[in-house]
Amino acid sequence: MKINKLLFVAMLCVAPAFAAEGIPGATIANDGARPPYGGHAAQREACKAEPEKCKAAIQARHEACKADPEKCRKERMAQREKMCAENPERCKQMKAKMEQRRAECKADPEKCRKEHQARREKTCAENPEKCREMQAKMEQRRAQCKADPEKCRQQHHARPDAKAPVKN
Repeated sequence: MKINKLLFVAMLCVAPAFAAEGIPGATIANDGARPPYGGHAAQREACKAEPEKCKAAIQARHEACKADPEKCRKERMAQREKMCAENPERCKQMKAKMEQRRAECKADPEKCRKEHQARREKTCAENPEKCREMQAKMEQRRAQCKADPEKCRQQHHARPDAKAPVKN
């Protein structure tokens, strides 16, 4: 399940870059005529112009999602469905790429762990404050799960996108 989360987060992080530049090696590219999937480029430009306002909006969104994670999950799913309806070919390419990545990580999980670690180290080098925040959240989650492992399992399996546990 961790791989699925990792792939989903990676897709969310990488999708705006693909929208701006097209998928590397793809025959279909964004010609700049219409920003795909809602105009992330305009949002990035607005955030460059007013980073504090953007950071506050992102923080407010995170707080709202903490308060009602199911609502945020539904909104993300609706956005993804809209994105796929607007450009089904691109959606198929992204899904195929995610499946390929999932298969690669299943075949060689150690390689994926190392790549994830390298990305984390790069992020921490570029933005130490964000890194400290992520580490603090991770430590807090670990402490909660250590104190009540059953609650952590229930929370994880209560999510609609979570898969059932694998029994050996």
